[in-house]
Amino acid sequence: RISATGMNSLELIANDQLSDYMARNLNVNPTLPYDDNTFDAVTCVVSIDYLIHPIEVLKEVRRVLKPGGKVIISQSNRCFQSKAIAMWLNMNDRQHLELINGYGKYAGFGPGKAFDITASVPGDPYNNPLFIVELSE
Repeated sequence: RISATGMNSLELIANDQLSDYMARNLNVNPTLPYDDNTFDAVTCVVSIDYLIHPIEVLKEVRRVLKPGGKVIISQSNRCFQSKAIAMWLNMNDRQHLELINGYGKYAGFGPGKAFDITASVPGDPYNNPLFIVELSE
C-alpha cells in the first residue's frame, strides 16, 4: 500500500503510484487519516519546514507506523520563503537537521540519523543540497 496525504488534490490524483490519498492541510488539522500501526515507513518530502505543528504531526506519524517502522524526512535549503516557518529561514543546513531531530525526539522517536544525498553534477553552478533524516523508535 502506498498512501499519501497532501494539500494539492490535483497532484495527488495525478500520482499513479498511489493506492489511495487524502487531501488535507496538516497545519489546520495535524491528524493523519490512517489506523494505528498501518505503515512500515512514512516519508515527508521537503515539507517539514512548512509545518506549524511538526511535533504533533510526527506524533501522528509515530501512531500510524508499525513497530520498528521508520520515518524518512527529506529537506533542502530551498523553499517558498513566504510559506516556511520564520525560524527555518534563519538557520543553516546543520541547524535544520538538528531541529528535525529535536522534533522527532519530542514526538517520541529515538536519535535520528542524517545523510547528505546532494547530487554532484559536473559543471552545475548551483548548490542544491538535499538531506535525509531517518527516525525510528
